[in-house]
Amino acid sequence: MNAWYLICFLSALAIFIAFANQYILKMQTTIAITTGSVVISLLLIIAVKLLGDQNALAMTQIVSSINFNELLLKGMLGFLLFAGALEINLQALKKQRWEITVLVLFSTLVSTFIVGYLSFYLFAAFGWPVPFIYCLLFGALISPTDPIAVLAIIKQMRAPEGISVQVEGESLFNDGIGLVIFTTIFSVAFYGTDANFKDVAELFFVDALGGIAFGLAIALVGHFLIINSRDVNIRLLITLTIPSAGFAAANLWEISGALAMVTSGILLGNITRSKATERTGPDDTRYVKDFWHATDSFLNALLFLIIGMLIVTMPITLSEIGVGLLMIPAVLIARFISVGAPFVLFKQFRSYDKHSVKILTWGGLRGGLALAMAAAIPREEVFIGGSDLHNLIVIVTYVVVIFSIIIQGLTISPLIHSSIASAEQTKKTAN
Repeated sequence: MNAWYLICFLSALAIFIAFANQYILKMQTTIAITTGSVVISLLLIIAVKLLGDQNALAMTQIVSSINFNELLLKGMLGFLLFAGALEINLQALKKQRWEITVLVLFSTLVSTFIVGYLSFYLFAAFGWPVPFIYCLLFGALISPTDPIAVLAIIKQMRAPEGISVQVEGESLFNDGIGLVIFTTIFSVAFYGTDANFKDVAELFFVDALGGIAFGLAIALVGHFLIINSRDVNIRLLITLTIPSAGFAAANLWEISGALAMVTSGILLGNITRSKATERTGPDDTRYVKDFWHATDSFLNALLFLIIGMLIVTMPITLSEIGVGLLMIPAVLIARFISVGAPFVLFKQFRSYDKHSVKILTWGGLRGGLALAMAAAIPREEVFIGGSDLHNLIVIVTYVVVIFSIIIQGLTISPLIHSSIASAEQTKKTAN
């Protein structure tokens, strides 16, 4: 069995889990798929490590041969970010553009450095003197929140619009910015780029601004083609070329494909969709929207199953699991500080729900992007205390992400419900 067959079977498994979840667990789909991937990973670990099952061993060997940098960061990521951006309401986003801008730029950078420093000391305490540049790389990959998981959970629970827009807008844009930060630090860590401010800043801004400009150009071309297409299937195929050929072009030109996909997705999802609805009616545009919503859920489910199987191929130790568990509060502390600090300033100009910082902290779920970036770290290139840096970072990231989506995802509802009750009470008092 080759890698393509394995991905096909994992795709079928992801769909089966999503289908069964409707009748058995009845959880949010992303949480159900993540839980399923953890269970499958544990079963495979038992089959390989304890029972020596040859079929399970063959499957894990196929997974270990996959180039995750090519598959995830240069392939699936474009579709995931484009699909998520199509769901964003631009008008609602404008109302809190300054808050979202600060959260995306300031909070992501601050969180990256806080996690970097905390992980530096945690790794050392467990016998891994990881150089600070690699700790900073871990901070960059774990700081962005996951738009797919966040959007799905926040929408399902019908959070107040203000909080919903903050969480959705921040999660989409900080994915792009987080990836730019990650690739910048990655270039310094592995490609020998000078770590001086001028070179790093130039690399960052060329990557980020180039990606946004390219996203605008793609959106303009896509808008013209979609508006002037008479066949709904042609319109759908045009949208498919953006996260495929468009994302590939951005990667080849070494600009941020992530920000290009977010920019083009938001513009097409708001401006183009409304114009197309005026011309052809809501049914055609709903067809395209439903397709991308389903694609979004499917790819995210597949991603978690693939990463879950990747974990099985690694020699996991209790120390790695232990540092992963301790990294959970470190990441949450960094998130609370990086989000809470800007709100001290925000509250001088506008009133917010009293649970805003709590929801943004606990609802800032980590997911597929963090795992994809961790999996992209080169294997068997850097060894720390006898451990492969790739394996160490992937395992620690996996522990944090699993906790984030399953535990935080399942327990965020009380905070959101409290926020809803508070908003309703405020309305009654005002009336």
